[in-house]
Amino acid sequence: MTRNDEFRLALVGAGRMGRHHMAALAGNRTVRIGHVVDPVPAARAAVTAAGLRAYPSVSDLLAETVPDGLLVTAPTGRHGELVAAAAKAGVPVLCEKPAGLDAAEAAEAGRVAAAAGIGFQVAYWRRYVPELRRLRERIAGGDLGEVLFVAASQWDGEPPAAAFRTGSGGIFVDMGVHEFDQIRWLTGQDIVRVAAQPAGPVTDPAVRGHDVDSAQALLGLAAGGTALVSLGRHFPGGDMATVEVFGTRGHQRLMFLDPADGDATMYAALARQAEDFAELVRTGRSAGAGVADAVAVLDAAHLATAQLTVGHDVSAVR
Repeated sequence: MTRNDEFRLALVGAGRMGRHHMAALAGNRTVRIGHVVDPVPAARAAVTAAGLRAYPSVSDLLAETVPDGLLVTAPTGRHGELVAAAAKAGVPVLCEKPAGLDAAEAAEAGRVAAAAGIGFQVAYWRRYVPELRRLRERIAGGDLGEVLFVAASQWDGEPPAAAFRTGSGGIFVDMGVHEFDQIRWLTGQDIVRVAAQPAGPVTDPAVRGHDVDSAQALLGLAAGGTALVSLGRHFPGGDMATVEVFGTRGHQRLMFLDPADGDATMYAALARQAEDFAELVRTGRSAGAGVADAVAVLDAAHLATAQLTVGHDVSAVR
């Protein structure tokens, strides 16, 4: 494969996030999704109607063709087995966040990929938003001085289906990992302490005991600053995300995901992420998240999740 060749991805999981990836890569000249794997007949029928080849399992796909990479967007609990299947076939993997329900699963996925010698990247798409990349450069360059406080919010327009929420690991594993990764990546600092609590009632009785509709976490950063993560599943108008950084010499606030813009920001970032994954496979270079990032983020997410039910004491990240 040369740099000018089209990079052929096979998508595993044609649910909500899988459809976002398909829309983001439609017409892309560098990366193309040509095959889709999904065990649900109705999902395969929809994909076939759109002109793509569809298969009920990865083994069925691999019996017919070997793609340049596997894009895993299946439910989180299946990430490990799908990475293992790809590794056995020598196929690189771009795995949707968080690459496992806990840090041990993410670490094992990374170990399996490394043992097979395949490229492995975790899909934290915010690393490919130009505004956030510029903010990261300003922080690294010292424009804002020492980072004192970071506030990161993600509020979705409406909750996902109860069937998804009961198996997703909860709001911090499902949603908050984006904020945890973003804070680590922007500041260049590890999260060393976590305190969290839920806020407000759970509107869907079917998810009580499995998830909450809103939660906040206060984080301690390695250099002594703090960060606040605010998450919610009910935001009028649509999905939104913001970040605000206070430093000793400057300040910046971004609403990088604005309901007024729909999915445009995310789609552009997903396309850049897929192109970067192709670069990883071709050259070994990538600006994306790796196994160590996924493990660190899940450690923080699980500390926050545990405090939603067993109290709100500040806990140290291992």
